[in-house]
Amino acid sequence: MNAMKYAPLGARLILGLNFTVFGLNGFFQFIPMPPMEGPPADFMGALGATGYFFPLLKTTETTVGLALLSGFFVPLALVVLAPITINILAFHTFLAPDGLPLAIAIVTLQIFLASSNRGSYRSVLAMRA
Repeated sequence: MNAMKYAPLGARLILGLNFTVFGLNGFFQFIPMPPMEGPPADFMGALGATGYFFPLLKTTETTVGLALLSGFFVPLALVVLAPITINILAFHTFLAPDGLPLAIAIVTLQIFLASSNRGSYRSVLAMRA
């Protein structure tokens, strides 16, 4: 058997599980999060103060994670997930570098899955409609 044949499935399941678990954790707090201080805490506090941001983010993460796990709407899920992933990478690059390895892994999985589904994006990436 060719292991690369199963790589997109594995990447999809790992990414989907990650976003499903952390999305649900935003609602049910079953994974304790370490306390933050300084700029990361200020940033998260500002987002939390909006009142809408974290419920929207965690609902989106959970929905996209479930789509990836189920295999339904995978190209759409990856498009919706792209700005979230970019912000995860930026947050850990500039504010909380201790989480950078996980952020890089998430970005790598997403790029790999997007390239595995590149045929789905051809019409969206056409210069002229």
